[in-house]
Amino acid sequence: MRPGSRIQFSEALPGEADAIYHLLDKAGLEGMVSKRSDSKYRSGPTTNWLKTKCFTVGEFELLGVEREKGKPAFALLAEPGTGKYAGSAFVSVNREMRERLWNRVQEHAGPAPKDMKKRPATQWVKPGIKARVKHLRGEEDLRHASLQDFWEDD
Repeated sequence: MRPGSRIQFSEALPGEADAIYHLLDKAGLEGMVSKRSDSKYRSGPTTNWLKTKCFTVGEFELLGVEREKGKPAFALLAEPGTGKYAGSAFVSVNREMRERLWNRVQEHAGPAPKDMKKRPATQWVKPGIKARVKHLRGEEDLRHASLQDFWEDD
């Protein structure tokens, strides 16, 4: 690894991709890049190289839910205990859980958190609702995130 570089090169790992992915996921790594052994590097999209990322599940505080007719709903989330905005997560739960979430949001309606930009289609909530979110590992902000579950903080 070169000083200041964020990319670490490794020797070729022979074996089945699923088994290698399982090991690097268990090790807490961000993902892997695999390539056909006989391919040369070319810039731009190609089927010879494949980037596979790892996901993790974390706990966040629910700030609100953004819902616009005809568009997917997003949960707006903060880092636990800080109130610092962490990003949004796609609300990909089943219909029953979406309805339970929306009822909970309406019951706990509150003002927008300080320092948050106005978002016209957002219903803000009072502090106290936690969320479990699946998201890409190794990212500073939430990326490719999806809401898995939520509950009231006891």
